[in-house]
Amino acid sequence: MKKANVPTYKNLRKRKKRIPGESPGTFVVLDNALPSKLRIYAYDEENIAELETSSIEKALAFVNSHPEKFYWLDIQGLGSQEVLNSVQQKFNINALVMEDIVNNHQRPKYEEFSNCIFVVSRVLELDENINLKNEQLSLIVNHNFLITFQEDYEDILNPIRQRLVHKKLGNIRTLGPSYLLYAIMDVATDHNFNLINRLGDELEIIEGILYDKPQKSIMYRIQGVKKIMLTMRRIAWPERDKLNDLYKSSSIFIHPDVKVFLRDVADHNVQIIDLLETYRETSTTMMDIYLSMINNRMNEVMKILTVISAIFIPLTFIAGVYGMNFAVEDPVSGKIMKNNMPELYWENGYFFVWVLMIVITVLQIIYFIKKGWFRD
Repeated sequence: MKKANVPTYKNLRKRKKRIPGESPGTFVVLDNALPSKLRIYAYDEENIAELETSSIEKALAFVNSHPEKFYWLDIQGLGSQEVLNSVQQKFNINALVMEDIVNNHQRPKYEEFSNCIFVVSRVLELDENINLKNEQLSLIVNHNFLITFQEDYEDILNPIRQRLVHKKLGNIRTLGPSYLLYAIMDVATDHNFNLINRLGDELEIIEGILYDKPQKSIMYRIQGVKKIMLTMRRIAWPERDKLNDLYKSSSIFIHPDVKVFLRDVADHNVQIIDLLETYRETSTTMMDIYLSMINNRMNEVMKILTVISAIFIPLTFIAGVYGMNFAVEDPVSGKIMKNNMPELYWENGYFFVWVLMIVITVLQIIYFIKKGWFRD
């Protein structure tokens, strides 16, 4: 029998434990963080150049060799202290921002600074066994630069790269880094849509099994889906606030023409919240139905046991009475004791008791049928 997949939540990254009284803005890479890989693009409406390296010096030299461009620096893996320190110094990033980037358990948020804006998103993915992967994506945007920080090498931003490299027409090369910011927000939202659609499919499968033959594993599957939706809910509401702040922002680092796109992403996030609430209520209802069906099945079992007990109680009483074997005649003195079960010496006593038991059983069954005990 194939084991059912039980949705679970796996925290794949250890959090850095804060030391009470630690100076704000202190950031140290986690022990299990991956070494940083850098990929940088220098582009304008007509041309684009790309460099992959693990050296921040080479990346900055690449920027200097392509002046008057827009730039996207993508850092995959947060395990290189030198890279993070160099990026902070080169772009004058606030130490509190760097701390939030490295300590990757932040909620979605949007913050404005005099020289940039800082955005945090959560990227959610489900594997084939419906295990949830929850990672942080951090972004820094200024006039001509976008810097993205990803926890590992699994590249969810590849569709954006393909559009940037191959699509000369459209807005992705003309509206600057803020449009890339929108495109990344849109990809993250699409990931969440796919995730919640998979949860909806899982609930439909569970519902089919639930009404066909409720099993104990159903309870664990429903609870697993609810845990994933709880995680999504904790992310979706701050994400809504973040997107609202973005498209309503008056920051000089967000191109005015990009705000209409950001508003569209915010609307998609509201749809995700609506679906989450719907599926959350559905999963709660399914759990209630499962418990009700289990209780009904238990009641049916108890009813059957009660019927069996009710039938056998008088039969057991009769068998107990005639099992006492009080003799009519004393075998020693020969004295006759007329009150001591004369039925033991009836010629047809055994047959009579059987008939009596059968009659009692039949009468009880007829009575139970009339009372509706055997009806569904």
